[in-house]
Amino acid sequence: MKTILSRLLFAVCITFGLSLYGNCAEKPWDHGRLKASDNGRFLVHADGTPFFWLGDTGWLLPERLDRDEAAYYLRRTAEDGFNVVQVQVINGVPAINAYGQLSHPDGWDFTNIDRPGQYGYWDHMDYIVDIAEREGIYIGMVCIWGGLVKAGLMDEQQAKAYGEFLAHRYGSRKNIVWIIGGDIPGDVKTEVWDALARSIRAVDSEHLMTFHPRGRMTSAKWFNDREWLDFNMYQSGHRRYDQRLGDKVYTIPDGTEEDVWMYVDSAQVHRPIKPVLDGEPSYEEIPYGLHYKDEPVWKAKDMRRYAYWDVFGGACGHTYGHNAVMQFARPGVIGAYFADGQRKPWYVALDDDGRKQMKHLKKLILSLPYESRVADSLIVKDNGVRYDRIIATRGDDYLLAYNHSGREMTLDLDRISGQMKQLWWMNPSDGTIHYLGEKKSGTVKITPPHTDDFVLIAIDSRSSYPDFTKD
Repeated sequence: MKTILSRLLFAVCITFGLSLYGNCAEKPWDHGRLKASDNGRFLVHADGTPFFWLGDTGWLLPERLDRDEAAYYLRRTAEDGFNVVQVQVINGVPAINAYGQLSHPDGWDFTNIDRPGQYGYWDHMDYIVDIAEREGIYIGMVCIWGGLVKAGLMDEQQAKAYGEFLAHRYGSRKNIVWIIGGDIPGDVKTEVWDALARSIRAVDSEHLMTFHPRGRMTSAKWFNDREWLDFNMYQSGHRRYDQRLGDKVYTIPDGTEEDVWMYVDSAQVHRPIKPVLDGEPSYEEIPYGLHYKDEPVWKAKDMRRYAYWDVFGGACGHTYGHNAVMQFARPGVIGAYFADGQRKPWYVALDDDGRKQMKHLKKLILSLPYESRVADSLIVKDNGVRYDRIIATRGDDYLLAYNHSGREMTLDLDRISGQMKQLWWMNPSDGTIHYLGEKKSGTVKITPPHTDDFVLIAIDSRSSYPDFTKD
């Protein structure tokens, strides 16, 4: 019966010209709610289907875009393979959207929030969630930005009222992930964050929940033992090596600012082990260190490095961001961090290389056995530091090694099964895979195919995966 219904639905899509990806395609939540895998390292659906989090950063989507713009952005985002968009539900108390509507017309009393004949702030948020659902996208709801709570604009009792309102309004939606915090350490107003999380959880026990911390920090430091936290999030931040900038609080060793892979390790020393991912790495076309106009900006190759280092380091996914897109800069809208909406508005930035290339990582990870994958630093012999560091991951019968600098590298193929291994290299810029031949197991030296970044793929010769052929 299910097969017959699927064929009928396909026929309807073709007949009426509907988008197979949007209106008619299978949606992620068709496989059930999201949860942590049994080994605590990944996200999966209730039926066991893997979920690789590929997020885009759309912080000001609810405030900056109107209906047509929001629909366009979400469609383009889905087409590029993203399955999560992280948004600031409110970026002010009150927040004001593109229609001039306030998020808090009656303060923290939401009793009469829906007013007849008015397309209000929360009606627009509903619309965004609806369109995202149509496109197969989860909305990662950062309920309120951390700076607002730090400034005293929401206290513990207000957090309870707000959490109940959000949970009753969106708890029945299929495509919600709750994100507590917002660029803030968890020891600032901890009681408010706990109140917000627990008030949501009391109403909605189905959707995943995490905490978005300040740069160079991980939520595991404060909340790993919380009953409401399903997975951890870290923010590797926007700084280059040795860019300390006089911070009074600095939780990582000096000179490791770009070593994003270490945040997975720092989260997973906590028990119980929970899935972890980077919720805010350096954004494409944002200056090194954010605040300095004369600094270079991060480019597509940097975006690839952050993504592959994160995921090969053991993360359950990755969130990408673009300076123009995250704040929807455009002509007439002044952008933070030197985003020039006149030179490159957000709708042009949707075509930038780093953004378009993220889908190749998602496809690679999902093409191989999922839950058996672990980070394995022992694969790489005589590893380098900083940009010369090789990050490797493996399953039982395959391994992947990301080489950012294109240097010669030595790998131990005995870390996976099999006496003989088939080797490929993948270009992370376009996802193309090239067969290199068969190698006897053991320690092998790999000469790079070019001087740019690449992924080395080795698979037990006895294994067969559809995406890897000798042709």
